Parts: sequence; structure tokens; C-alpha cells
Amino acid sequence: MSNDIQADQSEIEQNQEQEVETVPATQKFIELNGRKFILVGTAHVSAKSVEEVKNVIREQNPDAVAIELDEKRRQSMEDPEAWRKMDIIKVLKNKQGFLMLANLVLSGYQKRMGTNSGVKPGDEMMAAIETAKELNIPQVMVDRPIAVTLRRAWAINSFWGKMKLLSSLAVSAFSKEEVNPEQIEKLKQNSEMDSMMAELSDYMPKVKEVLIDERDRYLASHMWEAQGNNVLAVLGAGHLPGVESWLKKLASGEAKPDCTDISSVPPASTASKILAWVLPALVIALIVVGFVFGGRKTGFDLVWRWIVYNGVFAGIGGIIAAAHPITILVAVLTAPFTSLCPFIGVGMVTGIVQASINKPKVEDMENIQKDVSSIKGFYKNRILRILWIFLWTTIGSTVGTILAGTSFVVTIKRLFGKIVAFFKGGV
Repeated sequence: MSNDIQADQSEIEQNQEQEVETVPATQKFIELNGRKFILVGTAHVSAKSVEEVKNVIREQNPDAVAIELDEKRRQSMEDPEAWRKMDIIKVLKNKQGFLMLANLVLSGYQKRMGTNSGVKPGDEMMAAIETAKELNIPQVMVDRPIAVTLRRAWAINSFWGKMKLLSSLAVSAFSKEEVNPEQIEKLKQNSEMDSMMAELSDYMPKVKEVLIDERDRYLASHMWEAQGNNVLAVLGAGHLPGVESWLKKLASGEAKPDCTDISSVPPASTASKILAWVLPALVIALIVVGFVFGGRKTGFDLVWRWIVYNGVFAGIGGIIAAAHPITILVAVLTAPFTSLCPFIGVGMVTGIVQASINKPKVEDMENIQKDVSSIKGFYKNRILRILWIFLWTTIGSTVGTILAGTSFVVTIKRLFGKIVAFFKGGV
């Protein structure tokens, strides 16, 4: 009898070991507080991920399917006409030009990665939605809105961090690197993913904190609040370790599911608000000093330099972006004033003027995802050219501001003796 029991126990243990071995590395089964969480890690442009998602949902038949999307992205993926409803002028007026450009570049990069595998970015997420609907399983969108994520990534970065982020986006936008299906599948392996996360953490720690760490917490918290005792989540493979860790913290009471602190863009600090007015005030003060201590000639020379440097370089930016002649003229005329105003930038003005002159067509909306992957596309597509003009006139005005400011310092330095003598005499 004892031998029979030992044999049965040995057989059970062998079966358990076999079951563990058959669980793919891209899946994690976690039991916490009487609830079961199944994490399915995907590569966003992997054909195998699409099939795996369909199969595991059918096999597990969970109470709810949690998906790494927010409601707005879900709607845009389900509505092929979404791009046609976009109002580029409204985007610029709402100061979302950089945000939209970054979003387009990222989505274009993902689309290019999936070209060789015949998979569009997010196909595995759509497969999860469609399979869950087929089985009448509730779907829960558990990701943070992309607009909030990108704005937080920008807001919490230092100046050099912002420059690194912009350079990375530029490289992603125009890179011709080919990625084959085998390389895509490697992205789901722990070693490959760990290496990528470590590289991102070293190069842009603040960006990694927002794009990965904060979203791990956000995803886990919203999964925890999903209805049912058996929740299956479809996530990018890079989120699996972090999400698992946060789920365990939530189960133990070490963490709370409230994510209010990472669900919005941090408000501008008092210092940054004051700083936005410091440059205009400083420029005007230096011009006044030029008039008082250098005479009318010096004062008007400073005014003229401010106008010329800002206007000319903003105009050059417009020329680089192939703006309409009227748009270029507007850049030249408005840059000296917008560079002194914290509420409106020359890029917003030139973008709106260009959009009014050369209105985007339906074909621009339809081809925007394809055109964003090449420099030629930025000039051919009217929507992208508007954003291109927005970017380059902003860069031009910024360069003009720096050069004008530098020349002001040189001039005021020559007047320093008079300024010191004046204050000594006053004392």
C-alpha cells in the first residue's frame, strides 16, 4: 500500500513538473489571495504573439481580459476612420504639436518593425479584444493614456534629458534598420528584454521611470481592480516582471491600487512659472540698460538684433521645412514677439497659418502612418509638413533667441564700467 501511495505521489509530481515545463516563458501564472492572474507577454509586432493570445484566452476562458491599451487607443484601433476626424489646427491650439509628433514617430517605428512579419502594431491587442468578445468575456483597458505618459516623460526630464529624448525620436523616425521576425521573437526573452531595460535605464533613467516603472504599477493596479477571480492580461513582455512584483505588493497590502499620483501631468512648479517670465523680463531690461547707458544708437541696435536674429532664424526654419512663402513671412514677423510670450510660440502660429493655406486632404490622413517613416513623407504629407514646420520654426526661433541673448551680454559687458560708476555715484 505504501509503495502504491509513493508511486502515485511520484506520478503526480512528474505530471506537475511536465505542466510547469509546458508553460511558455511568455506566460506567468500567479495565484494571490484566492485570485488567479495570467500574464501573457507579447512583442507588439509579433505574428506568434497574435496566435498565442488567441489560444491562451480560449484555453483559460478567464473572467476578464485585461489589455495594455487605454480607451482612446482602443477606439482609434477599432475605428479605421479615426485619423480622418483629426483637427490639426485644434491640436496646435491645444499645444499638443510635440505630443502628436512624438506619438506618430513611435507608432511609425513600430509599424516599420512589423513590416517583415506582416503584423501591424497592436494586432495582438486587437486579437485579445476580438477573442474575448467572441467568448463573451469582459475586456478591461488597463493602460494609462499615451498623452499622459508622453507629457510626464517630457515634464520630469532635465534639459539634457529632453535633448536625449528628442534625438532618440529623430533616430527612430528615420532609421532604416530592418528587423526580421526572429529578432522580434527574441524581444520576448528575458535576457534580451533585461538587456534593453538596463540600456534604457542607463541612457534615459527618467524616461524609463515613466514609460516602464510607472506603467508597471498602473497596469498592475488596474488589473487588481478588474472583476473576477481569474484575470488574464495581455501585456508587452517588458512589463511582466514589474507587473508581477506590483501584484504581489497589492496582495500583501504593501501597496494600494490608487494611482492618482501618476495619472496626470505634474503641474508646473512656481519656479518654472517664474522662469517663463524671466527671459522676456531680462531681454527687455537689457534693452532698457542699452538705451540708458549706451544711448539711443545702442538701444535701437539691441532691439534690431533681437528682431533680426529671431525673425531670420525662424524664417530659415520655415524654409528648411518647405513652408508656404506666406508662412515663412509670418515666422519672420512673429518670432521676435512670440519668443517673449510664454503663452504662444512661433511654431503654433506658423503651423496654424500653414494649415489654413494648405488644408490637409483625406489622403494625408490615410497615409500618415506610412509617410512618418521617411523624411520625404514629412514634405509630401500635408499634416506631417505642418508638424515639421511647427518643429523647425520653433528650433529656428530658439537658436535666434540664444544668439541674440549672447550678443546682448557682449554689449552690456562693454557698458559695465558706466553701470558701476552710475550706481557708485548714486550711493
